[in-house]
Amino acid sequence: MHSHSVEQWTHDHAFLGERHDENERRTWLVVVLTLVMMVGEIVAGSLFGSMALLADGWHMGTHAAALGIAAFAYRFARRHLGNAHFTFGTGKFGDLAAFASAIILGLIAVEIAYESVLRLITPVPIVYGEAIAVAVLGLCVNLASAWLLRDSHDHHHGHAHDDHHDHHHNHDHHHPHHDNNLRAAYIHVMADAATSVLAIAALAVAMYSGWAWADPAVGLIGSAVIASWAFGLIKSSGAVLLDVRADEKLERTIRARMEVGDDRVTDLHLWQVGPGHCAVLVSVVSDKPKQPAVYKKRLAGLKGLSHVTVEVETCPH
Repeated sequence: MHSHSVEQWTHDHAFLGERHDENERRTWLVVVLTLVMMVGEIVAGSLFGSMALLADGWHMGTHAAALGIAAFAYRFARRHLGNAHFTFGTGKFGDLAAFASAIILGLIAVEIAYESVLRLITPVPIVYGEAIAVAVLGLCVNLASAWLLRDSHDHHHGHAHDDHHDHHHNHDHHHPHHDNNLRAAYIHVMADAATSVLAIAALAVAMYSGWAWADPAVGLIGSAVIASWAFGLIKSSGAVLLDVRADEKLERTIRARMEVGDDRVTDLHLWQVGPGHCAVLVSVVSDKPKQPAVYKKRLAGLKGLSHVTVEVETCPH
């Protein structure tokens, strides 16, 4: 067989999200916005002797680091898209970054809870006007960042390839799985925004009522909310990294389509290889086995199924 005829049966493993490049640009923009805010607060805090500004500035630095992880993940996945060392492409790199970001988010929640407990035990004097101004400024920056990182359902447009080799790519109109990397970046800015909202409310209550404990008490509530978001992100990104069953409904549909007549599925593995992309490996046993292409054709048009491998065996009985 000539090399040029073999090439038509080969395929790449480009399993990036439909909006990968757009999400990368938006994430870098938020990183820059966060860094500018961080430097501004640290400089202003140093010039005016404000601990509130300095503390919030360094706090913004932790979010800038986490957002930087998300941005570099997009860049790495794009630049190494054709690297053969990655068996199923670099589509999962965003989930790895999301997992790391979720751990950072969890540590931030622990830090906030620790500081809140210390302030409940040993209250510190608060300059309410300045603290509220910082919280409002931070809220504005985070709301702008959240708007930039807002998620939307991608629509993949493509076609299915029916062939006679064991691997098969299928692209169609579908709503893909969410981009966990973008979600991680979004949760970081939303966590900061939620902290700002809670801080503004608590500071206002403490300023007008004299209840100094309101600020650290609300800090504890905020840390619990952020910890909950971090746990959810760890679960979703960890599931992709560990190849947990991607979609039970899709798996049932695949099984139903494959088991026609005396054909029976003996083994089925379905996992996510990137945002909106799933791979499946199916073993079929039959009294009268057909060519793999016949079985692959049964799966044509399924939403989110981008890589299909079919193994066919003859039933010995």
